[in-house]
Amino acid sequence: MLDTAQPRQGDLISVVIPVYNEEANVADLCAALREALGKLGRPWEVVLINDGSNDATAERLDAETARDARFTAVHLRRNFGQTAAMAAGFDHARGEVLVAMDADLQNDPSDIPRLLALIDEGYDVVSGWRRHRQDKWLTRVLPSQMANWLISRTTGVYLHDYGCSLKAYRREILTDVRLYGEMHRFLPALCQWAGARIAEVEVEHHPRRHGKSKYGLSRILRVLLDLTTVKFLMSYSTMPIRVFGPAGIASFLVGLVLAGYLSWEKLARGASIANRPALMLAVLLMILGVQFVSMGLLGELVARTYYESQGKRVYAVRRVSGWGQERG
Repeated sequence: MLDTAQPRQGDLISVVIPVYNEEANVADLCAALREALGKLGRPWEVVLINDGSNDATAERLDAETARDARFTAVHLRRNFGQTAAMAAGFDHARGEVLVAMDADLQNDPSDIPRLLALIDEGYDVVSGWRRHRQDKWLTRVLPSQMANWLISRTTGVYLHDYGCSLKAYRREILTDVRLYGEMHRFLPALCQWAGARIAEVEVEHHPRRHGKSKYGLSRILRVLLDLTTVKFLMSYSTMPIRVFGPAGIASFLVGLVLAGYLSWEKLARGASIANRPALMLAVLLMILGVQFVSMGLLGELVARTYYESQGKRVYAVRRVSGWGQERG
C-alpha cells in the first residue's frame, strides 16, 4: 500500500483525509486541523484526497494548499471510493504515524492527541470509538452496531466501532496491507493479522454541519462480501487448500460410496440403475469433489503468486497540489 519512495520523517504526523463533495466543509475542516495539530508540539502534515468530487471541493483544497505548505491535496482522476482514496493518502503521506479521519467534521481533530498518546505508549493501531453517536439510530447506528458485532466475532478482533474513520497507525504495520473494496473499515483486523497491537479510545462525534452523508444501507452487501474476504485472508490466505480440500474430499467419498452401492445393486441383484436419480447424484458428487480439490490447488498457486509478486495500486492520481510541485 505504502509508497516507500516518498521521503519519511520520523517525528512527522500525517493526517490523511478522503474528501468527496465537501466544498462547504473544507475551510472549517482545515481551520480545525490547524488549531488541533498546532498544539501537538511536533511537526505535522495533512494529506487531503479529492476522490473525484464534482463540486468546488478541488478549488477549495487547492486554496488551502496554496495558503499552508503543510497541506497537500491529491486529486484522483475519478471517484474511486473511500478505501482507494485512503490508500492514496497513505501512499502520499510522509510521516511515520498516520491518522485517518473523515472530512465531514463529525470526527473532531481535537481527539487526535488522544490517539497519538496511545501510539506513543507502544500501540500500533488506535481506533476511535464514537460512544455517543450523533446519527439517526434506525438507519445509521443500529446497522453499525450489528456490523460491529458481526465483524468482531468473525475476525476475532473485538472493537466497539469499526466504522469510525478516526484511527491512528504506525506506518510499518501498514506496509504489507492492501486496500480494496470496502476494506478500510477492516484495517484493525488486517493489521492485527500482521501482528499489530491494537487499542481503542472514546472520541467525540458531532452532527453533520453541511452536505449529505455518503453512507447508506446500500453498503451492507458490499461490507458482508468484504468481510467474507477478510475472514478468508486472515484464516486461509496462505493455505486455501484447507478450505476447498476437505469439502472436495468429503463430496468425492460420499459420491464414491453411493456409486459403490449402486454398482453392488446392479451386479449382485441385477437391479436397473440407469434411470435412478441416485446414480446422477453419485456422479455429481464425485465431479464436485474433484472440482473443489482442483480449486484448492489453484488457490495455492494464486496465493504463491500473490505473496511473491508486487501488487498494483487501486487508484490513479490526476495531479497533486502542494509540496511546491505537481506530482502524478
